[in-house]
Amino acid sequence: MYSNAFGISSILVYLIATGLILYSVFNAQVDTTRNTRNPIAFLWSAGIASVLHAGSLVDDFWNPQGMNFGFMSAVSLAILLIVGILVVSAFTKPVEKLGIVVFPLAALIQVLKLLLPEQTHLIREISPGMEVHILSSMLSYSILNIAAIQALFLALQDRQLHRHDSSALILSLPPMQTMESLLFQLIATGLVLLTISLASGFLFLEDMFVQHLAHKTILSILAWILFSVLLVGRLAFGWRGQTAARWTVGGFVSLMLAYFGSKMVLELILQRT
Repeated sequence: MYSNAFGISSILVYLIATGLILYSVFNAQVDTTRNTRNPIAFLWSAGIASVLHAGSLVDDFWNPQGMNFGFMSAVSLAILLIVGILVVSAFTKPVEKLGIVVFPLAALIQVLKLLLPEQTHLIREISPGMEVHILSSMLSYSILNIAAIQALFLALQDRQLHRHDSSALILSLPPMQTMESLLFQLIATGLVLLTISLASGFLFLEDMFVQHLAHKTILSILAWILFSVLLVGRLAFGWRGQTAARWTVGGFVSLMLAYFGSKMVLELILQRT
């Protein structure tokens, strides 16, 4: 009961945060001489929403019976990590506009979690090695998700600047050089965590290529390769703009399918755990 109340409250506050960020896009006053930003109310709203969001997941992930890694619970936890990383990062880096995508998505996932029936998938015992694997997997997914959204914003910015037709959103973004630098910082961080995730999986899982893990392993390795090639391309050939965006989105799609694609098919469509 309390979980539902927290969930509904988080949805409302996420929508408030979205409204505030949209207001800021059209009314922001940017100090271009000092390149600083004023404290942003919608980030505080998103912070409150994330706390409420976390409260809605307490019964799923911290209970005596074990941690529930059912599909919607896992997706909800992932978007919570994405919101948390975005909010914390936005106090020092110009990533707050990504909330235009992230906050409504978090609200939508919370709505779906309340409405869709979910099969419980309890994990009762987790070894320290598995904790490292799960934590690095979730963090890498979250950071690379933010990188994918950043890449889409960068591609839109690049296209509109070439057409000399910039919208209010594009005008509110930092310069492209800053956007690109931030994108590759996110990708490099996410790739390190993805490397830890894959390495810990090979070390602590019995067989990463058994039937129910083979697709996840192969797609995760593919994502690792795509992001690695992108970083090499950036260093060796100066890849940027649309090229960087396409490789980033491709790598993230592969990772998303690895983490949640088959889980969705098994639990929501085939009704199997």
